[in-house]
Amino acid sequence: MKVLKGLIFLSLFVFLSCSKNSDSGINNSFRLDIPSHFPKPYYNFEQNHLTYEGFELGRRLFYDPILSIDSSISCGTCHAQVHAFADHNVAVSTGVFGRMGKRNATPTFNLIFAPYFNWDGGVNHLEMQPTAPLLEHSEMDITMAEVLRRLRNHPDYPQLFKQVFGTPDISARDFLYALTQFQGAILSTNSKYDRFLQGRAQLTRDESEGLRLFNLHCSSCHSGVLQTDYKFRSNGLEWNGHEEGRYHITLDSADFLKFRTPSLRNVALTRPYMHDGRFNTLEAVLNHYSQLGLTKEAPSHTDLILKNGIRLTESEKGKIIAFLHTLTDFSLLSNSMYSEPRIK
Repeated sequence: MKVLKGLIFLSLFVFLSCSKNSDSGINNSFRLDIPSHFPKPYYNFEQNHLTYEGFELGRRLFYDPILSIDSSISCGTCHAQVHAFADHNVAVSTGVFGRMGKRNATPTFNLIFAPYFNWDGGVNHLEMQPTAPLLEHSEMDITMAEVLRRLRNHPDYPQLFKQVFGTPDISARDFLYALTQFQGAILSTNSKYDRFLQGRAQLTRDESEGLRLFNLHCSSCHSGVLQTDYKFRSNGLEWNGHEEGRYHITLDSADFLKFRTPSLRNVALTRPYMHDGRFNTLEAVLNHYSQLGLTKEAPSHTDLILKNGIRLTESEKGKIIAFLHTLTDFSLLSNSMYSEPRIK
């Protein structure tokens, strides 16, 4: 299968833009092109058939502040394309009425490969993921009933939903389907590391050595082509006094301060790091792991594989960081299909 840089078929997208039949309401479908070195998606669009119109409707919803209670923020406010769909290099995001959140915003790309969402894994289905920020007091703080009321009374949305789902009577299911079509189609598969795996690029000496060190010290958790095992681990952080991690969901004391292993794709663009954004640089992250069990005692809840830290020299840290920069996908940042649409 020919890889078109890990994005939706651009030529097919253009074709569909010109050929969609709005009079009949019939949607021509298009598909995602997943590179052969990637795993099988966890979410497959079988029930929520991916279409051009559905993608465009989801894109408009993603960038529309109508989804927040005071109409001040959209999904795209805290998930900015320029930062690989993470927030604008802030520790925690600002929600409605200037309320400060508690967690660092996770990037929203490659979501179709994930079995869990959010730092605590409190959502386990892609279609339900948008409900978390919508209902959260410190984020969008709106009810589904109010979202649907606003969309049904909007001058454009009823007709747009009719084009996609055959009815202007906007339901919660169709609303979530539309958002999923856009968010699920945001793929990041065209980093230098991807091209290296495909035999289309060469790593520098430092990048190559960084990859070796990464595989030796980091890949137990940040495994595979997605650089995550999607498990929940406590990585030696001191408790910040309010965020309990996976324990918040399971109420199992063994899950205290465990958080979902994040993907390291585009990690150079998504600072600051950790669930509360406490580290502003990759150097600070590696220093944390190097000092565990050495200059600072690992907390009792720390994962066993990190109890004694990861011993790294300054040179080794620099080479690992050089490799991490090869995970940046610049085409993700420049792809206009993912950008905020211009509303006529």
